[in-house]
Amino acid sequence: MDQKIIRYGIIGCGMMGQEHLRNIALLPGARVAAIYEPNELMANAAKAIAPNARLAMSIPDLLADDLDCLLVASPNHVHVDQLEEVARIRPLPVLMEKPLYTSPEQGARLEALRASYPAPVWVAMEYRYMPPIQTFLDEIERATGGVTMLTIREHRFPFLPKVGDWNRFNRNTGGTLVEKCCHFFDLMRLALKSDPVRVMASAGQAVNHLDEEYGGEVPDIWDTAYVIVDFASGARAMLELCMYAEGSRYQEELSAVGPAGKIEALVPGPGRFWPTHLGLPPVPQVIVSPRHPKGPQTVDIPVDPTLLAAGDHNGSTFYQHQRFLSVVRGAAETEVTLDDGAWAVRMGLAAQQSAVTGQAVTF
Repeated sequence: MDQKIIRYGIIGCGMMGQEHLRNIALLPGARVAAIYEPNELMANAAKAIAPNARLAMSIPDLLADDLDCLLVASPNHVHVDQLEEVARIRPLPVLMEKPLYTSPEQGARLEALRASYPAPVWVAMEYRYMPPIQTFLDEIERATGGVTMLTIREHRFPFLPKVGDWNRFNRNTGGTLVEKCCHFFDLMRLALKSDPVRVMASAGQAVNHLDEEYGGEVPDIWDTAYVIVDFASGARAMLELCMYAEGSRYQEELSAVGPAGKIEALVPGPGRFWPTHLGLPPVPQVIVSPRHPKGPQTVDIPVDPTLLAAGDHNGSTFYQHQRFLSVVRGAAETEVTLDDGAWAVRMGLAAQQSAVTGQAVTF
């Protein structure tokens, strides 16, 4: 018996929303039925990717369509407003792009909403589903014998231009340690199976966007950070972020160490940014380094070229949608919950606060 076609409604269809469109198009049993994108240029680009989708004029207009679920990929600071609007009108299952919210005030509103929202909400933490990171997570206990130290390094390109330049200002993004690094705080909790108890950070704006101006304002978004997190389990984690290091061979490097040994994951950045004169882009790798006997073991973790072409996240957007569709069909439970999304933001806000004040923040 054929499965029912799952009909998506999309709220926000800029750069990330369009990546979602390309990946939904690869999924059997799913299609985009309607899109709400107020920017005409982005709406037309989205329509070119999903020509059979209706362009809605508002969120109420979108929700009037025959939909099974929603994807929200709008600017960070409007996520809570839009989820509240959906809750009032027609609370469908939602795949909500990260970060879930951007300020403590929004966090309080989200807590109130969480208690009453009747449908599943999955927070889009794509990094969990990158094949090399999934392998890293699958093997982490065996390779380490129980993680005591976890390090995540991201050396990448600066923030890309977005509609209305919204991502140039902390008031819209929640700050770099929320906007960008919520992924890594989520991975810390997932890998360590524990919640944080203390956050310390040193961060700031060193290189990027200092010569830009929008409406008379110079961007205040940070581009460099060190963050140390202590966990209830006794494990420690560190994040190193640099957003002017796009010359790196690998964009993300994860390392976990325990009494039995070490495991690493090396993840390249988007293939479209790799210079053609250097040949093929690097292949993701996982490296296991036991203490006894010594001898690192390196395994390539190639990603399907079709999935690489559909987005900038090493195929993870596709795998995330596969799992989300199972939730919409009632065949699985949400893997990245509102609690997970809230913790990632809470950790990012604490890191922002610590970097500003020079004081550790405890939970």
